[in-house]
Amino acid sequence: MTTLPWLVRDRAARMPDRIAMREKSFGIWEEVTWAQYWERSTLVAHGLLALGVEPGDRIAVHSENRREWLYCDIGITSVRAATVGLYPTNPSPEVLHVLRDSGSRVLFAEDQEQLDKALDVIDELPHLERIVYLEPRGIQGHYTDGRLLSWEEFVALGEQHRSQHPGSLDERLEAVEPSDLATLVYTSGTTGPPKGAMLTQANITFVLDTLQGQSAFVSPPANEKDLVLSYLPLCHVAERVFTTWFNAAVGTQVNFAESIDTVQLNLREVQPTLVFGVPRIWEKIAAGVQVRMAGASRIKRANYAVWMKVASWIGRTLVERQGKHTVGTRIAYAVGWVMLYRPLRERIGLAKTRYAASGAAPISPEVLEFFMGLGLPMFEVYGMTENSAIATANMAGRVRVGTVGEPQPGAEVRIDEETGEILTRHAGTFAGYWNNPEATASTIDADGWLHTGDVGTWVDGTHLKITDRIKDIIITAGGKNISPSEIENSLKASPFVKEALVIGDRRKYLTALIGIELDTVGAWAQRRKIAYTTYRDLTTKPEVIALVQKVVDETNEKFAAVETLKAFHLIPKELDHDAGELTATQKVKRSAVMGQFETEIEAMYGATTQGAAR
Repeated sequence: MTTLPWLVRDRAARMPDRIAMREKSFGIWEEVTWAQYWERSTLVAHGLLALGVEPGDRIAVHSENRREWLYCDIGITSVRAATVGLYPTNPSPEVLHVLRDSGSRVLFAEDQEQLDKALDVIDELPHLERIVYLEPRGIQGHYTDGRLLSWEEFVALGEQHRSQHPGSLDERLEAVEPSDLATLVYTSGTTGPPKGAMLTQANITFVLDTLQGQSAFVSPPANEKDLVLSYLPLCHVAERVFTTWFNAAVGTQVNFAESIDTVQLNLREVQPTLVFGVPRIWEKIAAGVQVRMAGASRIKRANYAVWMKVASWIGRTLVERQGKHTVGTRIAYAVGWVMLYRPLRERIGLAKTRYAASGAAPISPEVLEFFMGLGLPMFEVYGMTENSAIATANMAGRVRVGTVGEPQPGAEVRIDEETGEILTRHAGTFAGYWNNPEATASTIDADGWLHTGDVGTWVDGTHLKITDRIKDIIITAGGKNISPSEIENSLKASPFVKEALVIGDRRKYLTALIGIELDTVGAWAQRRKIAYTTYRDLTTKPEVIALVQKVVDETNEKFAAVETLKAFHLIPKELDHDAGELTATQKVKRSAVMGQFETEIEAMYGATTQGAAR
């Protein structure tokens, strides 16, 4: 059976000096070869064996994306243990939940910040035996807990164990079973405490086989010459697939972003050929382009306006032709490449990108069209933790914008005739939720179909269109079923809108809570000499309310009367994960936000509103 450690070991043997990954250290990119990757993963594995880790044990990693995350992941699975990832932004209560629920025996903590979160709750974690910290700053000489090990001490322990038991790792590798638990991926928890989804070695093997046969996605298929940028949390299944599993399967070179805040800068430095992003990333890049051009010289603005009109036509044509060019669009793009598209794409770090995917949440078709007009091959894909991120994808030459594509090879997809729920079935379907048989039984039926919780329809019988989450469907007082996500995505297609939450369940009409994009609205206000002090102050300005009113009016024009927004209220603060308003993956917790702004919501159904449809 093909496993991740086997693939890494094989590449280390076949191409020891080829670069597997790069990471910045003090401003300089440091390279890691495949031989070094396997060597360091091996030392992690032996270190875990020295600590007495047994098959089936859970080992946690709480860190930003970096080389050691991959060393740990490969080392953990090499000894038949399971990797448990934590989001770097998880506060102590969520750290407690994940570590306690998983029963993790060892924790790899990146630095003092992550270590402190674990130590704050360690008295409630009887299973946690050891904490290995990666960065010593602020820790060594200041902490006396006997359970702590520095990364250097842990690696030395691994070296000692390897010299004393040279064949022990091979024995574990040879004993791997398809049913072995490979990782626990904790869901984002939009409706309750995160649940640990169990992915087995067989699940990952199915994903690896799918990735290795991905010629339908990109041509030529991804290979050792391709570059990717790793920046989304590695505990999220989509980033794990793109960074760790894709890297092992086809040999791509992984480049670690310095942080989520430096993604734009790192994109420009790396110029990746393959890019995966959640909708928020694509929306932010598009908004950033418009902000920068608004502050450019008159000549640059004029050139931008002309060639973006051409790009708009190119994008519409590509949408109509399922991603295929005409002779006219090719000629127009070739000229536009010289005049605008090449320098613009270099500026945003996508000049060499030959495959760009959006997933993990719905994205506005307008955003996809924007990038397609710039010549970026955009593909919306669909999957979730519970099906190992494999379900549907748009294929090269068969792109239908507004859909998440066709079933991927080996995947069965159908829609329940009664509920409209999307069901999937394939070898990547997870083994269930850890310690939660009731939730497992309600998610996987007796015939092996995974109930995704998403509602969808078929387009032309081939492409899947997601309408919304079942739990988010709005039923108005008049009995009309409305999908809020389509309206919300239309609003968020504006560079001025960051968050949108449509409300109206059992109400007479729809309203919305809207969060502005501080960077773009702030720059817009400065150009108009509108003084403001804080985010809250900016949301109260009549000019800003009128600006958002225009966005709402433009959105209302796209929908039927019953789906239009009759009022909106600007959220006076940026939503925050620590405040419980967002999940770690930046998804809005609808119930939490609606509860927090209950007074403002009721006002929109009364006489007092901040904005109203015209």
